[in-house]
Amino acid sequence: MLRLSPSHLILLCVAVIWGGGFVAQKSGMDSLGPYSFNTARFVLATLSLIPVWIYMHRRYSSEVLKSDQRYFWLGGLVAGLLLTAGLTLQQVGLQYTTAGNAGFITGMYIVMVPVLGLLFFKQKTRWLVWAGLALAVAGLYQLSVVPGDSSFTMNKGDGLQLVGAVFWALHVVTLGWLARRVKDLVGLSAIQFAVCAVASYVLMLVLEQQVVQWRDFSAEWLPLLYSGVMASGVAFTLQIIGQRGVESEVAALILAFEAVFALLTGILFLGESFGGREMLGCGLMMAGILLTLWPEKQELIPSNAQ
Repeated sequence: MLRLSPSHLILLCVAVIWGGGFVAQKSGMDSLGPYSFNTARFVLATLSLIPVWIYMHRRYSSEVLKSDQRYFWLGGLVAGLLLTAGLTLQQVGLQYTTAGNAGFITGMYIVMVPVLGLLFFKQKTRWLVWAGLALAVAGLYQLSVVPGDSSFTMNKGDGLQLVGAVFWALHVVTLGWLARRVKDLVGLSAIQFAVCAVASYVLMLVLEQQVVQWRDFSAEWLPLLYSGVMASGVAFTLQIIGQRGVESEVAALILAFEAVFALLTGILFLGESFGGREMLGCGLMMAGILLTLWPEKQELIPSNAQ
C-alpha cells in the first residue's frame, strides 16, 4: 500500500504551484520584458522570505549557524546563478512557445539528472535511462515539429526551454547536495533569490530595450505576486525542505507532475490548443520521464528472513 509522507505531500504542492506558474509567467509579459519580470519576481521572493528567515534564524544555535558557513554563502551563490540561468531561458522562451510546451520540455531536466551524474561524477547509468531519453526526444519532436512539414523544425522557444532544462537539472542536483549539509534552508533559499534578483537586474539593464516604468509593474501585479511569492518564495523553499526527506528519484517523480499542471492551466486560463500531436508528444515525454525513474529489478526479502 502506498504511504505518503509529509515530504511527498510537500513536493506535490510544489508541482502544483510550479505548474500554475507558467501561466503567470506568460501573462506577466503583456507589459513587462522577461528580464524586468524576473527582477521584480525575485525582489518579491527575497522580501517575502526575510521575515521568515529572521524568525527561523533566532531558533538556530550559534554552533549550527557556524557549521552552515562552510556551504551557506557559496552554495547560495551557485544555486542562485543556476536558478537565474534556468528561469531566464524559461522566461524568454515563453515568448515563443506555449505554457504547456514549456512545462513538458522543462520536465526533461528529470531525465538529464542521471546523465549529468554520469558526466560529472562517473555514476553508472542504467539502460532504462537511455530508453527514457529516446522516448523524451521523440516526444519533443511531436511537440516541436511544424505541422505539414516532415522536417524537424524546433521552435525557438522550445529550444530555449530545452537549454534551460539543463540548468534546472544542475540546480536540482546542487540543492539536493546542499539540503543535506545546510540547516538554515530558508536562509539558503533567500540568498539564492537575492542573487537571482541582482543578476536579473543586470540582464535587464544590458539586454532589455524596453524602458520600464512603475505602471508596467503595477499592471502585472497579480502574475508578479503569484510568481514572486508562491512559485518562488514558497515553492522553492518547500522544494529544499521536501528534498531533505525524500530519495532523489522519488522527489523527481513527484516534481515531474509540474508538467501536467502546466498543461492543464495553459488550456484552462490561456485557451491554448491541445490536439492529437500535442497529446502524443506529451505522452511520450512523460513516459520517458517515468521510464527513467523505473527500477530495473526489485530485491525481494523472504518472509522468514532474520
